Amino acid sequence: MNGNLPPAQGKTLVLQVSEALRTQITAGRFKPGDRLPSEAQLTQDFGVSRTVVREAIAALRSDGLVEPRQGAGVFVLSPAPVEATGFTLVDPARVSSLIEMLELRTAVEGDAAALAALRRSPAQEERILEAFDHFRQQQEAGLPSAEADFALHLCIAEAANNPRFVEFLRLIGTALIPRRAVSDGPEMGSTPEYAQRLLSEHEAIVTAIQNGDENAARHAMRTHLHNSQNRYRQWLRNNRR
Repeated sequence: MNGNLPPAQGKTLVLQVSEALRTQITAGRFKPGDRLPSEAQLTQDFGVSRTVVREAIAALRSDGLVEPRQGAGVFVLSPAPVEATGFTLVDPARVSSLIEMLELRTAVEGDAAALAALRRSPAQEERILEAFDHFRQQQEAGLPSAEADFALHLCIAEAANNPRFVEFLRLIGTALIPRRAVSDGPEMGSTPEYAQRLLSEHEAIVTAIQNGDENAARHAMRTHLHNSQNRYRQWLRNNRR
């Protein structure tokens, strides 16, 4: 490993450590079945506290990448097999199919946001804020933000502390954030005005969760997803002319 972590603007030490370990797992430095270095070793390698290491491992565990085993250490898991489901039949070339998914998400994610407002832990709230900051940076820089958008919605689902919400979002996968699928090259509607609307809608969701306001969080999430439906319907009308 590479010693102390380099400075990373806008990222906490927990996020930096979890991302570094995630990258090493993805790159094959640690393969399925391998044991990660001990907590003490990771603390020394990254130059952080044991608390930071534990939170980083907890984040990897929630993503299904590692599994702590009592008295043995933390082990890398094999990727979960992808099962064929009805959601894999979503056709990203058909906007109507994407709108169907948005309607389903509206029904599910509104309650996920409401539960996140009630049940979030301090660490989960921090991850939501980190994900939102990254999404905002992408939006303000005019860069593609679909992946950052997905990460933010996933953090909110995790903060609901009901694993079924996370399973649902992962099951949908790339159909979750459809704006990239209906564009040739840049993301659909990638204008400063569109970016600001998306940013404002997501900020309203995050603020309501931070305030612990169940009803406001549900309303903000449902409003965002209803607005997304309307945007895609308008896009569909414009491209049929």
